[in-house]
Amino acid sequence: MIDLIIDERERDLGGGFVVGRVLPFAKRRMVGPFIFFDHMGPMEFAKGIPKSLDVRPHPHIGLSTVTYLFEGEIMHRDSVGSELAVRPGEVNWMTAGSGITHSERFEKARALGDFLHGIQAWVALPDGMEEIDPAFTHYGTGDLPMIEDKGLSMRIVAGKAYGKQAFATHSPLFYAHAEMAAGTTLELPAEYSERAAYVVTGQVEADGQRIDAPRMAVFGKGDAPVLKAITPAKVMLLGGEPVGERFIDWNFVSSSKERIAQAQADWRAQRMKLPDLDNQEFTPLPE
Repeated sequence: MIDLIIDERERDLGGGFVVGRVLPFAKRRMVGPFIFFDHMGPMEFAKGIPKSLDVRPHPHIGLSTVTYLFEGEIMHRDSVGSELAVRPGEVNWMTAGSGITHSERFEKARALGDFLHGIQAWVALPDGMEEIDPAFTHYGTGDLPMIEDKGLSMRIVAGKAYGKQAFATHSPLFYAHAEMAAGTTLELPAEYSERAAYVVTGQVEADGQRIDAPRMAVFGKGDAPVLKAITPAKVMLLGGEPVGERFIDWNFVSSSKERIAQAQADWRAQRMKLPDLDNQEFTPLPE
């Protein structure tokens, strides 16, 4: 049963890079451990775009970011020494833990032009793991399981679902990218207590209700919901088990407001290390 439909809201990340913000939402802060969900694009970048569109170095604590693209390329650099582009069908999984900084730059677009379309989600770390050491891992298309069926092509982006596991995560969750032909049906995993489907493109139906892109349907507990594609549709499936109450302020996530205040003070005082290969500028703490 559908509990809630969430429309994305436009948010400018600075310099004119506009995304569609889905989570957090006033009536639904999290789905399982997913506390943040941004739809990037689709947008065309002309060759020679200004650097102001880049996401300059900024900090995180208490979460893992998962960046996944349908089209385009983003260059990632962080304070644990990583420098790697993420491309379609790949995953950049960055665990902030006790603190990390990173930048996301559109260098291919600047040099050649590009077409960008993707999702960035944040997963809150569970109790006892919020302050683990920061880390970064990249997963290529060959690392992520695929499921092919009549009218359906699905990649497991993170966690475990449908008898497949992409890679181990810090808490039980699933995250998948499904391409559905018109008329195709798909049942969401039954083993998780919180589940949602974000329609990236196209139209699907669940519980007799039509869900148009770009919208997220959040489902209640109980029987596994079934999606039916009314038109060809691109859908992100997500959910998992709750990790408890989490606070979010700017780029910081924690079970403690005091810990967020400390992170803000650290960033304001420039006590957090910038990315090794991108340390000449940074994003100021918002007022």
